[in-house]
Amino acid sequence: MSFDPLESAEAGNDSREAWGAGEGPQVFSVSEVTRVVRGVIESALGVVWVEGEVSNYRKQASGHQYFTLKDAQSQLSCVLFARGGSWRKQVPLADGMQVQVRGALTVYEARGQYQLNVQLVQAGGAGLLQAKFEALKRKLDAEGLFDPARKRPLPRFPATVALVTSPTGAALRDILNILERRAPWLRVLVSPVRVQGAGAGKELAAAVAELNQAESLGLPRPDVLVVTRGGGSMEDLWEFNDESLARAIAASQIPVVSAVGHEIDFTIADFVSDLRAPTPSAAAELVAPDTGELLRRLGQTQAQLQRSVLLVLERVKNRVAYLSRAALFSEPTRRLDAAAQRLDLAQEALGRAARDRVSREGRRVGDLFAVVRAHRPDQLIGLRRQQLDALERRLAGAVRQRLAERQQRLQRGGDMLRLLAPQTVLERGFSITTLADGRLIPSVKGLVAGTQLITRLSDGTVESVVGEIR
Repeated sequence: MSFDPLESAEAGNDSREAWGAGEGPQVFSVSEVTRVVRGVIESALGVVWVEGEVSNYRKQASGHQYFTLKDAQSQLSCVLFARGGSWRKQVPLADGMQVQVRGALTVYEARGQYQLNVQLVQAGGAGLLQAKFEALKRKLDAEGLFDPARKRPLPRFPATVALVTSPTGAALRDILNILERRAPWLRVLVSPVRVQGAGAGKELAAAVAELNQAESLGLPRPDVLVVTRGGGSMEDLWEFNDESLARAIAASQIPVVSAVGHEIDFTIADFVSDLRAPTPSAAAELVAPDTGELLRRLGQTQAQLQRSVLLVLERVKNRVAYLSRAALFSEPTRRLDAAAQRLDLAQEALGRAARDRVSREGRRVGDLFAVVRAHRPDQLIGLRRQQLDALERRLAGAVRQRLAERQQRLQRGGDMLRLLAPQTVLERGFSITTLADGRLIPSVKGLVAGTQLITRLSDGTVESVVGEIR
């Protein structure tokens, strides 16, 4: 905007004739000149919007606020008057803030300096972005998208990792180098997107949604997603505060790691992701297990397992040796012999009982024949003979059945005795341990170091001495 100070003064000032009128130069007072300048400025510019950085901020007891707006080349004095408490609705001011102010440009005549009488203050530049950031953060937090309860742990041993980032950025190179070093067997999918500029947030959101459908595209399903880029200003990282990206991450069926900028940078994507990594390199270390560390831990576990197995085998060996020397193993043999003898006696008794029964039935048949012969019932002889034959068959069958049942019972008893015999138990891998005098040891209580023990196995005995009792 260009204007002629003299013309403006002639249009709006009572002292306009003083500039060049008369035969000689007219001398004006400072107040008169200042009023002319004030009229020129107010009529030429009026109400304006100005953006700059707040400095020299001070607030008076009256509530009036004084500060300077500056940029790289210039500065402008500003005053925000407390009128009716309306200043309380303004953005709180502080040195270093980037703001946009609306006000009337004028001249403070007492000092002869021009200033801006501020009417409205709003966040400007990074401040405005920060306000938008906080508003979206509050909205999504109220919806529960930041709730720790909905965040999922990362898989310990992922097979496939997907990277959503710029294909030309340093973040991608750093992550690939670390993944190659820590887990060279890991499969990596790269979804190339823009990570800066208008619309990049929508591309990031689309990539997250697309990777959740990787199988339908003929790609392996990722076990974890990493949304990442390198450092930059708040404006550079702003697309990671996109609401559509936040909702895509929240809807992801695959755990998502956010690694945006440096450790001091925070974005909405960091809050909604399942895990925030302070840097892209840190994200690579979080998602990929260290192969060297895994091999070291595997070796430790293997050695520990071998020691445990050897210890168990040694204990079993000692117990078998103890049992093999125990007197308990001779007792079952005697019991088995006694049972076999009782079985023989039972068989003899069963034979005698059967013979007695046959003899009795034979005598009864003889008596019946005698009765028949005495009464000469010729008409009933054929019938009685048939009945007698049937009775003999039933008798013989009953005797055989009874004998078979007794034999089966005896056989089962013998099988059970043989199954429970100590020798059989030893042959299954057990042992019996006694003191040197043959007494059984029901518990480790009462044993002391140096006590002589005898362990019986299936094929011999082993002598040992108590060392340490556990």
